Amino acid sequence: MGTKEKLLTLLEANRDRYFSGEAIAQQLGVSRAAVWKAVKSLEDQGYPIDAVTNRGYRLSSDCDILSVQGIQAHLTSQFWHIHTADSLESTNSQVRALANSGESEGYVLAANTQTAGQGRMGRSFFSPEDTGVYLSLLLRPRDFSPDQALQLTTMAAAAICQAMAEVTGTSPRIKWVNDILLDGRKVCGILTEASFNLESGFLDYAVVGLGINLYPPKNGFPQEIAETAGFLCETRKENLKNQLIARFLDIFSGYYDRRDFSGAAKAYRAASLLIGKQVLVLQNQVSRQAEVLDITPRCQLLVRYENGETQALSYGEVQIVNHS
Repeated sequence: MGTKEKLLTLLEANRDRYFSGEAIAQQLGVSRAAVWKAVKSLEDQGYPIDAVTNRGYRLSSDCDILSVQGIQAHLTSQFWHIHTADSLESTNSQVRALANSGESEGYVLAANTQTAGQGRMGRSFFSPEDTGVYLSLLLRPRDFSPDQALQLTTMAAAAICQAMAEVTGTSPRIKWVNDILLDGRKVCGILTEASFNLESGFLDYAVVGLGINLYPPKNGFPQEIAETAGFLCETRKENLKNQLIARFLDIFSGYYDRRDFSGAAKAYRAASLLIGKQVLVLQNQVSRQAEVLDITPRCQLLVRYENGETQALSYGEVQIVNHS
């Protein structure tokens, strides 16, 4: 780790504290000139740094820049190996490639923007620069059968809802199976992709990807999603990206490490947007209207169709029927 990275680690871990150049030099074991050079390098990367005479340096209160050091400053779990990038085609695609090359479990890749973000059903995922955050986790749950893969999405949805509520004070809800909504608009999508071992019948690996809309896009949302997409915060908040990712990872690892399916399912159900609502169920190119009765302990969507038939859905898509 170079001087710049060590300085960023120090500043991220002590955001409310000023450090003199001399104090930084002593802590990092470098010269004052090396400290000054590291400060300038961080500023060139876009980090706003307050420099006050007789007080020293600190990260400005409006700094919300994604970084490994920023995430680690708030992370308690030792399970994750954090990596960040400014721009990628797709975090899921890159982590899948790493998984196929033997990368270990717990690898996390987060980016400020994606040029080819992926959604469900082969759709693209709008991933504008700097106003969102996009991350993928590599998991190797070798004791998971194919029908348990849904549990990973359940854990991720429950964890990100809780993290959003804690970090931003909002009250997001889950639209089965993988969309997170705030005030009726989608602020996060989750895409879980898995590879199975045909001999054992269990997962070889899974990649859980999240795309989160934090702020309004600079040029607005594309016309095709302008009526449905939303964002968490109207204005930029200090260190939101790093805090949100760290809190999500800590909550998720709590479910995953303990294989706490019931706890995740309980949190998922509590955050459900659909229970009691009329929906259109889209399965196998057939649309049927139904009432959502409940979320099962396996996080299936329990629905009752107009003919009285009930079904526990493990896949498919639903649309809320608006009677207004």
